[in-house]
Amino acid sequence: MNNTYLIYKLDIVKRVAVVILNWNGKKFLEQFIQNVVDNSCHVADVIVADNNSNDGSVDFVTNNFQQVKVIRLDDNYGFAGGYNRALQQIDYEYFILLNSDIEVSSRWIEPVVDFMDNNAEYAICQPKLLSYFEREKFEYAGAAGGYIDHLGYPFCRGRVFQELEVDNGQYDNFTEVFWATGACMFVKSSVFKEIGGLDEDFFAHMEEIDFCWRAKNRGYKVGYCPNSIVYHIGGGTLPKQSSFKTYLNMRNNITMLYKNLPKNRVFPVLFARIFLDFIAAFKFFVDGGIKDFLAVMRAHFYFYSNLKSIKRKRKSLPHNKVSCMYLKSIVFGHFFHNITKFSQLDENNFSKTEH
Repeated sequence: MNNTYLIYKLDIVKRVAVVILNWNGKKFLEQFIQNVVDNSCHVADVIVADNNSNDGSVDFVTNNFQQVKVIRLDDNYGFAGGYNRALQQIDYEYFILLNSDIEVSSRWIEPVVDFMDNNAEYAICQPKLLSYFEREKFEYAGAAGGYIDHLGYPFCRGRVFQELEVDNGQYDNFTEVFWATGACMFVKSSVFKEIGGLDEDFFAHMEEIDFCWRAKNRGYKVGYCPNSIVYHIGGGTLPKQSSFKTYLNMRNNITMLYKNLPKNRVFPVLFARIFLDFIAAFKFFVDGGIKDFLAVMRAHFYFYSNLKSIKRKRKSLPHNKVSCMYLKSIVFGHFFHNITKFSQLDENNFSKTEH
């Protein structure tokens, strides 16, 4: 792969690779990598893929963890580009994409791999994601598995917008979901390569939802395994209140919809989203969030100015009716009907047919 090189030869032959993508995250590596090594190395190789950090991250790993392999990239390629370049260099049956700000528990790998081994149609899976600081609660980035509504707004079992549920075992069942969190995603390497990896134009945010949607359009399933538990800090690279994060989320969401929706849904959904996005922009403006207002404008300008290249991507993809999409509006339900928990949603309002 151009512009990348291996620091260490991957000499331990195992089926699973835990790959931590790092960019100036030395503080998280210092806090969590020992925990990952202790709970992973008996069944997996642990690899740090570094996006050209300048904070001493690589030296810290190489000097203190000889059993951890390091892939060093020559630039910051973001979440999508960094993982694509790193995973092209290694050969395992399963990849685990793991954020650097996660504490894992004992036997966090085995239940998920066992489930995927015995359910060939499941190509992607996630564990239960709990908050590192409020350990009884689900964590925003993935909770107990992700979904989107028919307009593309994401939510989770255990998290609707900013409402986080306490984990009382209400989601302790294996189930199919729409998307698995990129904070801790198990994926069969053959499928990762078949689909073409993550969309590098996304850079960061929404790329895992787009990836899962593309997999589902090819007939694969995405799962949630409650017998594996990890604890996530969240917001490690970009703060929650970031206009750049607003830009990425808005830009990538509308791009994802255009790429993946069935033909008869593209224009009705995009028309509705344009209207709703501009309402959101107006609210940012009224509330004094000028940077967020401009971020929404920039996101839509990017989409329209790059529509030709996005259209080429769409033409290269299959488009099918997929399962686990919420066929109503989670926005309307949350703000007008006070829906704050996944359990309040009628299961009959979720699509059930893959093709």
